[in-house]
Amino acid sequence: MSLWHPYDTMPPARPPIEVRSAQGVRLQLAGGLELIDGMSSWWAAIWGYRHPVLDQAVRDQLDRMAHVMFGGITHPPAQQLAQRLTDLAPPGLDQVFLADSGSVSVEVAMKACLQYQLAAGHPAKTRFLALSGGYHGDTLGAMSVCDPIGGMHHMFAGVLPRHLFAPRPPAQPSDEWASQVRRLADEHSGQLAAVIAEPVLQGAGGMWAYHPSHLRVLREVADAHGALLVFDEIATGFGRTGTLFANSGVVPDIMCVGKALTGGYMSMAAMLCNATVAASISSAGPLMHGPTFMANPLGCALALASTGLLLSEDWESHVQRVNAGLRHSLAPALELDCVQDVRTIGAVGVVQLDHPVDVAAATEAAVAHGVWLRPFRDLVYTMPPYITTDDEVQTIGRAVVAAARAG
Repeated sequence: MSLWHPYDTMPPARPPIEVRSAQGVRLQLAGGLELIDGMSSWWAAIWGYRHPVLDQAVRDQLDRMAHVMFGGITHPPAQQLAQRLTDLAPPGLDQVFLADSGSVSVEVAMKACLQYQLAAGHPAKTRFLALSGGYHGDTLGAMSVCDPIGGMHHMFAGVLPRHLFAPRPPAQPSDEWASQVRRLADEHSGQLAAVIAEPVLQGAGGMWAYHPSHLRVLREVADAHGALLVFDEIATGFGRTGTLFANSGVVPDIMCVGKALTGGYMSMAAMLCNATVAASISSAGPLMHGPTFMANPLGCALALASTGLLLSEDWESHVQRVNAGLRHSLAPALELDCVQDVRTIGAVGVVQLDHPVDVAAATEAAVAHGVWLRPFRDLVYTMPPYITTDDEVQTIGRAVVAAARAG
């Protein structure tokens, strides 16, 4: 078979698990085994699988149209979704560009920053200040603001634009860290187009949670140097960290969202910016991006349904309940000699080992406990769907501990 899987060799290093169907938070495998999905399908399926509201949204939209180009054409699902996102977003982020994946929304955001600086008469401002330990996607521009050393894209360092990287933000407030960031920005002030960060929780770069006060430092640095502030909320948005967005009251100029936007049913993302950014770019011409499947009506309908569930369901209680279950069920991992740290934030639980995880052994241990996990680097972690029951959360926690012991 010639099917290539993500982050894998060809042929694959180990046979992938075949899923035949899914219901609620459970995956039904080809051999009849059933696994609890501890990953929300890479953090997106926050309502689980075959949710009746989301299923019906697809059926209803199919009766109207599955897709239509967005160049020179508009349609009600896109218009309604833009309004919904504007209503949910931090104040002032009322200009919405609908993209077709999280990585692409970051690309659009980076282009917007560069076009903004060009329109403002600052063509030398072409560099981004990012955070060590950060991850923003797998496309070329997004890779350039991912961690250049410890990230998964270090092999491309020689061909990527060279941006600026501040130290990973610490878990507690730190004047020393703030001074380091300010010094770095001061040294490159004339080149700085924007500051980009995943607020509060760094995802694929290491599942690291940092103190929200550092976001204010980033806002101050951006303002001091005429740079834009970009928050990548693709993984953190729509409640994952315990708040609707992880910005902690600090309003960026640009925000990217994705993953949970459609409840994990389809790929869709969005870049939101304020009117000042949009007006400046537009004064010099159009924003130069136009994905073929931009504002796909099916995706828009799903996003409306998923965000509608956020508005109608008590998602905060769900996330708090999942967090409490993870804290309790992951605590035994602290007794393992190989465990360096255990941490939770919102519906996220992380066990960090003192060595690179043996993915095969850890996966086998989790499956033996009836749970699907996807360990990487030195981490065994989980991001369950919000609807995961208390008993299922406990099962996931036991599987994470078992995977850490085996890996």
